[in-house]
Amino acid sequence: MLEGFNEMDALTDRGYVPGMSKEERENLAKSETFAIRISNIANMVLFAAKVYASIRSGSLAIIASTLDSLLDLLSGFILWFTAFSMQTPNPYQYPIGKKRMQPLGILVFASVMATLGLQIILESIRTLLLGDSVFNLTKEQERWVVGIMISVTIVKLVLMVYCRTFTNEIVKAYAQDHFFDVVTNAIGLVAALLANYIAGWIDPLGAIILALYTIRTWSMTVLENVNSLVGRSAAPEYLQKLTYLCWNHHKAIRHIDTVRAYTFGSHYFVEVDIVLPGDMPLEEAHDIGESLQEKLELLPEIERAFVHLDYEYKHKPEHAQAHS
Repeated sequence: MLEGFNEMDALTDRGYVPGMSKEERENLAKSETFAIRISNIANMVLFAAKVYASIRSGSLAIIASTLDSLLDLLSGFILWFTAFSMQTPNPYQYPIGKKRMQPLGILVFASVMATLGLQIILESIRTLLLGDSVFNLTKEQERWVVGIMISVTIVKLVLMVYCRTFTNEIVKAYAQDHFFDVVTNAIGLVAALLANYIAGWIDPLGAIILALYTIRTWSMTVLENVNSLVGRSAAPEYLQKLTYLCWNHHKAIRHIDTVRAYTFGSHYFVEVDIVLPGDMPLEEAHDIGESLQEKLELLPEIERAFVHLDYEYKHKPEHAQAHS
């Protein structure tokens, strides 16, 4: 809490949030763009390799892993499109920005992933029920499949570690995607080998496990991004920081009536009601409110701030119907 208050004091004293310089931010943005591009290129190359492994083996588990890689390409396009959309603002058609494009894109992709997982489950159950689970690999096929799957897993592991060094939400989504691939590749390879050496039914069973894992992980992603779209309140610790900042903004502020911060895509919208003397000139009151708004919008987590000025705090809450 004290660290948060010190950060707000620094913002008041210096007029900016302590952190990276403009040059450092530009270099970080270039690094994030490189991480996204290298991930997309790797996804295309590795998908082609896994298609070959699927054709050589005919394994349902490896096919399930390959279809997951196909969706990696689709997710890459969706995340790239959302990042591009957010970087091209249009204040006339989108007056409050496009920050919700990011969670919306992730939401669409997660829904496609869950649908694919259900289809794989149905196909695997059909194979088990019909008894079509005879599985046999030649030594040459086994060498190709093992070599391709291990190589793909190593590349994905390296990309996961690299992407996890960033704080950008889109790059973090790529890191999560790479982690899922490491898990699905490992399960797919193990299931194919066990089916080859022990029993054929292990292959469709492995595919079902992969599909259930895919549905579970992306369902959690859906819930997380739904919260960012429906306007969930910020944590109490963050509201404390905002209240502290508002109270120390100007000595003429007598009371703080309301401080709200709620999700708007990946950032927050903030509403603040402050109480000023009733006899204060409009010009002076306006300048206090506007400077507080600009100060709040300097915080990196805030997309937009609204400051309401009042002369007393005993009235009913504004927008009473929204809280009834």
